[in-house]
Amino acid sequence: RMAGPPARTAPGARQQVQGGEGRPEPATGATPARDTRAPFRFDYERFRRSLRHPLRFRKRSVLLSGFIQFYSIFIQFCSSQMMKFAWDNYKQYALGKNELRPLTKNGHIGNMFGGLRGATVIDALDTLYIMELEEEFQEAKKWVEKSFDLNVNGEASLFEVNIRYIGGLLATYYLTGEEVFKSKALELGEKLLPAFNTPTGIPRGVINLGRQDTLKAPFFSPCSGMSWSWGWASAGSSILAEFGTLHLEFLHLSELSGNPVFAEKASASHLVLNRVEKPQGLYPNFLSPVTGNWVQHHVSIGGLGDSFYEYLIKSWLMSDKKDLEAKKMYDDALEAIEKHLVKKSAGGLTYIAEWRGGILDHKMGHLACFSGGMIALGAEDAGEERRQRHMDLAAEITNTCHESYARSDTKLGPEAFRFDAGSEAMATRLSERYYILRPEVVESYMYLWRLTHDPKYRQWGWEVVKALEKHCRVEAGFSGIRDVYTTTPTHDNMQQSFFLAETLKYLYLLFCEDDVLSLDDWVFNTEAHPLPVNHTNFKAAVQH
Repeated sequence: RMAGPPARTAPGARQQVQGGEGRPEPATGATPARDTRAPFRFDYERFRRSLRHPLRFRKRSVLLSGFIQFYSIFIQFCSSQMMKFAWDNYKQYALGKNELRPLTKNGHIGNMFGGLRGATVIDALDTLYIMELEEEFQEAKKWVEKSFDLNVNGEASLFEVNIRYIGGLLATYYLTGEEVFKSKALELGEKLLPAFNTPTGIPRGVINLGRQDTLKAPFFSPCSGMSWSWGWASAGSSILAEFGTLHLEFLHLSELSGNPVFAEKASASHLVLNRVEKPQGLYPNFLSPVTGNWVQHHVSIGGLGDSFYEYLIKSWLMSDKKDLEAKKMYDDALEAIEKHLVKKSAGGLTYIAEWRGGILDHKMGHLACFSGGMIALGAEDAGEERRQRHMDLAAEITNTCHESYARSDTKLGPEAFRFDAGSEAMATRLSERYYILRPEVVESYMYLWRLTHDPKYRQWGWEVVKALEKHCRVEAGFSGIRDVYTTTPTHDNMQQSFFLAETLKYLYLLFCEDDVLSLDDWVFNTEAHPLPVNHTNFKAAVQH
């Protein structure tokens, strides 16, 4: 899930502003990262025994019968074959590049990952494993072992590297126990630590992945280890959805390494956010990493804000419901959102508006459609009245997002839809009519199915499968489309890595039994990489 503007515009120029908030900050002079190779061994077998539902992915449906069983298994097969098609074409035309351009049959590198390659490989690993595409998984694993080079030098998005690369590597390690994935995740995690060297501990959005003490020509750069804010970010600010979307992965980096520095860095943002005053209890999207104060009063549950809220409730769940600070922050934030942002259209559709200094913008982005699943997930342990209210709200928001799909000619949803000028749940601007294979709507379908077993969510998921096959499948992969309101759309020539990580995984899980990656044992990061709930403290694992 992208937190900000499209990747082609995100890096911009390094912003130079008064006070130095946009200038790169070197790691030198800061406390060096502690060695992650402490005398510690994570006990993987003990972890596997702690799972309440043993890992299994066999396509059996003991609780289903007759046509319903056939229907479920058939759509599992369809989504796994879509995954195989997407992977096979990526492997043939773009292996080692970050993403596939399926129309021109070549690879795309982009500028989000600081010289790292193979984003689609890392994003696809756990999906291939879960779908039991064994040959394809081994191909991806071999690439990681032989070709995944971390000795790079370039400007990377802290957020994107964390959710895609570190999240994907961690998830695949926990699923397989293969040490190569753990060691790569820990090595890459160390490269991100200089981003936190700010007066507040709030990380900047861009990090140069090189390290001055290890890089040699031609990789050495005077910017190695430096961090800075996005050029488009107001007054050198950090983005709520970026610095707020580190907690899950960084806690697991500490869990696997025995080194608390990762957890300490990720937890610093909660201290700052609890200290700063929130307008109407809401969290604006831009915060200064120098002063710890808000820079603008723009609030969004979609892009720039989204996964901050997601990681609050998931931090509590991942802690086995022990992180009461994260739970309170989530509860308070949701209460403010309910009070100030949740609205109902004239046609009866519930949506979450955006807030700009007290003025509402009556729109929802596709990115905000994850919130139905999030609210349902957070409702499970609430009191009865609150639980029912939140489950109703989750279902209403998910229904609205479904309507944004149902009201288009392609039955796929636009990038943003509005509730003004007599229009409801439809894009009213040409710049918002595109669909780039995003997962958030089917993500909410999966959670609502798991928590209610209302068959309409599976029916809606099947509609998405058919629409993807009809409008996004091309000769050499899947492509986004530029206008969801025409039945002959133009393709954008990009098979996003998150299509393999998220969209196809959530569609597959929607038709699996509940104990396939049970929500009792697993929390999905914002790139749909499953990370385990900490039922046991593995820091007490066997020493060397």
